Amino acid sequence: MQRVGALIMQQLMRHRMPQGQLLRRRDPTTPAVLLSTFTQQQQKRGTATSTVSSKQATPPPRHDWNRAVSEAERIVGYPTSFLSLRWLLSDEIANVALHLRKLVGSAHPLMKTAKHLLYNGKNTMQAWGLIVLLVSKAAGHAPSIPDVEQDKSAGVLHSQRALAEVTEMIRISHLVHNSVVNLQSGTQAGQDVSTYDDMSFGNKIGLLTGDYLLGHSSAELANLRNQEVVELISSAVRDFSESEFIGERDEQNNPLPFKPGTFQRPSLSVAVDFNEHDVMTPMPIGQVLGNPEQEWECRNILNAGSLLGKSCQASLKLAGQSEQMQRHAYRFGKHLALAWQACLDAEIFQCPTLPLDTTFSLVSAPVLFHLEHDPSLYALIEPGKKSVELIDYVQIHKAVIAGPALAKTKELQCKHTAAALSVLQHFPATDARQALENIILAMQDL
Repeated sequence: MQRVGALIMQQLMRHRMPQGQLLRRRDPTTPAVLLSTFTQQQQKRGTATSTVSSKQATPPPRHDWNRAVSEAERIVGYPTSFLSLRWLLSDEIANVALHLRKLVGSAHPLMKTAKHLLYNGKNTMQAWGLIVLLVSKAAGHAPSIPDVEQDKSAGVLHSQRALAEVTEMIRISHLVHNSVVNLQSGTQAGQDVSTYDDMSFGNKIGLLTGDYLLGHSSAELANLRNQEVVELISSAVRDFSESEFIGERDEQNNPLPFKPGTFQRPSLSVAVDFNEHDVMTPMPIGQVLGNPEQEWECRNILNAGSLLGKSCQASLKLAGQSEQMQRHAYRFGKHLALAWQACLDAEIFQCPTLPLDTTFSLVSAPVLFHLEHDPSLYALIEPGKKSVELIDYVQIHKAVIAGPALAKTKELQCKHTAAALSVLQHFPATDARQALENIILAMQDL
C-alpha cells in the first residue's frame, strides 16, 4: 500500500506541475512523412546488415510518452483521470482501497488491473478521457452553444468533460469485471483454503467495484440529457458484452482462437470495410472469421475501439458539429484504439524469453498471424479447452517470435496509426491536434 500511495502522489504531483512547453515536432513534416520514416526505421531494426558505414547517421529524436500526455493535459485544462482529489476522497473509493489492501501479495488479477490504473506508462487508462477532450478541443463547438455550457479556459464544454469521465469509468468497470476468476476451476485444481479465500474476496471486490463504476457512469450519462449520446455510449457497452461471446473460451473465460481450417477464409473481394460499417448495428462477426487481421480488428473494435470511437463521436455531437465531423471523430478514436492494442500485443513478443509465470492473450495479433503461417501451433493451444494449466505459453512464445507474426503486427500497428493520422487532418490545425499527433508518435516509440 505504501507503493500504491507513492504512485498516487507521484501522479498528483505530475498533474499539478506539468513541465516544459508544448511538445512540438522538430521537423515540420506531415504525419504521412513521419509515419513513413517510422516504418523505414522499423524495417531497418528487423534487418541484419552485413556492413557498417564509416559515418553513422544520427538517430531521429524519440518522443517521450509521459511528456506528451502531461502537455496534452495542460492543453485541456486539468487531468481527467480518477487520480484527482475529487475521486480519491470519495467514500466509496476509500472503502475499496481499504479492502484492496487485503489482496496485496495475492495472485488475484484485480491487483494487476489496479497496478495498470496507477502505472505511469502506455498501459495507463487515464489517456482515454484525455483523448476525448483533445478531440473535443481540436474540433471546437458550434456558435450556438450557450456561454454557460463552455469551459472557456480549457476550450471544451462542461458536458464534454463529463463525457470523458464517463468514458473512463465504463472502460475501467469493464477491466475490473474481467478480473473476476472462475473459483470452481481453482478448487478442482486443489487450491488451499487461504488462496481460495483470497480469490473469493477479490471476486467480491471486483464485482462490486465494477458495478459501482458502471452504475455511476450510467447516472452521469443520463445527466447529459442527450438521447443520441446515451444511445451511442449504450451501444458501446453492448459491444463490450458481444466481445465476450466470440468463439471458444478457456475455463477462466479467456478467449481462444478458432481452429485453423474451421472457417473458409473470405476472399478479398468480400472483406468487410469497418470504416463503412454502421456504428449502431452489431459487428458482422460471421463474415470475418478465418481472416486473422479482420478477426483481430473485429474483436478489438468490440472490446475497445467502439467505446473510444463512439465517445469521440458523442463529444462532437454535444458540440453541435456536423455528421461528417462526428464520423471523422469516430474513425480517429477507433483507429487509435486499434493501433494502441497492436502496440500492446507486440510488447510481450519483443522479449527474447517469456518472463516466469507470464501469460498473454491467445487471440492477440501475433498469435493469430502465426496460426495463419503455421496451423500446427494450434496443437499447443487446444489443451487450454480442458485446463489453462495445460497451455505451454513458453513454447507458443518461442514459436511466434521465430516466425513472421511480429513483423506483421508491426505493419498492422503502422496501418492503423497512418489511418488515425490521416483522419486527424480533417480537424483544424490547433495545439490540441498537435497534441494528438504527439501522443500517436510517442506511442510508436514506446
